[in-house]
Amino acid sequence: MTSDSGTTDRLRRLIDRISSLTENGELHWERQLGSAHRYARLDNNLFILGPATTIAETNIPRYLFITPFDSPECIEINSDDVELGAAVMKLAQEVEVITRHQPATDPFAINVEILNRLKV
Repeated sequence: MTSDSGTTDRLRRLIDRISSLTENGELHWERQLGSAHRYARLDNNLFILGPATTIAETNIPRYLFITPFDSPECIEINSDDVELGAAVMKLAQEVEVITRHQPATDPFAINVEILNRLKV
């Protein structure tokens, strides 16, 4: 990823915030059924961290994909990134520990509460 130092600093602070919220249990990560990643929601954004293979497999790059719910735009930060890769790996390690024994969920399952909010 090519960016200037200001952008890199902002992204580092964002990853640090996500990591801190994860450590404090304020950001809840889930394992998606049939998927190779973990996901979390915060401030109208979706965070996808993958792949879900164990951290012990160090040769597999990790990624943090960030997209707002109200836009098709996105940011992806890869663990191979010279400046931000270590922060992505640290977050992946934290999330692996937290979600290791969680059952997988299906975020696309029919949710009656959401269905009730739709105007049909």
